[in-house]
Amino acid sequence: MTTVALPKSFVWRRVHSLFGLWIVLFLCEHLLTNSQAALWIGDDGNAFVRMVNLIHDLPYLEAIEIFLIGVPIGFHLVLGIKYLWSGKFNSYKTDGRKPSLPEYGRNRAYTWQRITSWILLFLLIFHIARFRFLEYPHEVVQGTSSVYLVKVQIDNGLYTVADRLGVALYDDNAIEREKESLKNEGTGGSLIEAAESIRAKNEQPNEYDRHKGMILTSAQAYLQRQKFIDVVGRISLKTGEVIAASRSFGTATLLTVRDTFKNPIYVVIYTIFVLAACFHAFNGFWTFLITWGFILSYASQKKMVKVAIGLMVLVTFLGLAAIWGTYWVNLKY
Repeated sequence: MTTVALPKSFVWRRVHSLFGLWIVLFLCEHLLTNSQAALWIGDDGNAFVRMVNLIHDLPYLEAIEIFLIGVPIGFHLVLGIKYLWSGKFNSYKTDGRKPSLPEYGRNRAYTWQRITSWILLFLLIFHIARFRFLEYPHEVVQGTSSVYLVKVQIDNGLYTVADRLGVALYDDNAIEREKESLKNEGTGGSLIEAAESIRAKNEQPNEYDRHKGMILTSAQAYLQRQKFIDVVGRISLKTGEVIAASRSFGTATLLTVRDTFKNPIYVVIYTIFVLAACFHAFNGFWTFLITWGFILSYASQKKMVKVAIGLMVLVTFLGLAAIWGTYWVNLKY
């Protein structure tokens, strides 16, 4: 009995294909979640807030992001760059030295798969850098809960939106007032000294001491307020910017999304991003089905083209809903 080893290139392409399918599933979930920021799916983004909070509260979230999102995307990206250099466009007129068959739809799809690859390469890096690092909400732990801070541009609608969402807004003047208020209280230092004295004794009480409880909880509240003001004070604000503070990570993220998509430049960039991502994903999904032998006959391939296009249109709508609906339709006022 002889065994034939599979070529490495064959194995790598299959792994690349599998990771691609996983990314398609993630794209569907991601755009479905984002679409709920739009008026016609989630009033005032409430459904978006609930979904984002659900994801944010998952245990081992960072490990999930790294191994279930980062690794598949990174692997697909690296191998995709390699295949980009070897793949050639084949639906443009040439001088005869390169193949060109523009009359075939699948050749045009192949060409656009290569074009969207380059678009996604740059916009994906831009998107991750912006939303996962640069604009990611600051977290200030306050006992068993947290306050999330985001920097946004002020506009007339932000006042009413913040009020409906239960968000506090701080400009430089408000931050200074908070600092002065804390400084003028005068009891903070003595509260902390009293709390430290109680802890230093390390006594095991036999009964509830109401006075001791008031001292410890008041000192804790003072320190939490001090920590909040320190973090807020370290965030530099430009003209026209304010800090939005919320006890909900989802609400803070919604305000970041709203702030991004009220800028027409970002609206155009992300519209291109969504169109490229959805075409690339579902054209790749159709190719995946052929690669793995799920659709082999010409008739089944034609049917699945229609299914893939239908899914592409639906998921594209969800993505565009978030871009055009979050601010311009839903949360402008």
